[in-house]
This record gives sequence, C-alpha cells and structure tokens, in this order.
Amino acid sequence: MSEPSKVQAHWAETQRLTYIMIGIWAFFSFFIHMFAPTLNGIKFLGFPLGFYMAAQGSLIVFVAQLFWFSKAQDDVDRKYGMAEDD
Repeated sequence: MSEPSKVQAHWAETQRLTYIMIGIWAFFSFFIHMFAPTLNGIKFLGFPLGFYMAAQGSLIVFVAQLFWFSKAQDDVDRKYGMAEDD
C-alpha cells in the first residue's frame, strides 16, 4: 500500500471510529435523558432506570467508552503502522 493511500485509509478508519463514539456519546448524553420519565417505570438496582442513567449509568458508559476508544484507536494505528511506539 502506498504511503498516501495508507494515510487515507488510516484517516477513514479513524473518522469512522470517531463518528461511532460521538453517536454513543450523544445517545447516552441526550436521548436516554429525554426518555427518563418513561424509563422511570423500570426499576434497576432498586432505583428508577431514568434516575439511575442520569446519576450513574451514563457516567459508567462514558468511562468504558474512553477505554474502548483508546484500545480501538491503538488497533487502527498499529494496523497502518502509525502507532506511537512503532
């Protein structure tokens, strides 16, 4: 693979991964909370689910998302030979 096409392929995968992360972030930041009154009818660990997602659930997802993004981006970087330690 030539260098320009390698860089373009790396950037395309990085963009795709970024869009996926933004979508997950938007879902747990906005959409879940818009439906909180409906979700409150469901109990999770003794709490209404809407309350739980607002208080803890979204934060847990965000932290997990950070670790997943870091690993996924490192895999993309290594695939194209652009990892920091390469």
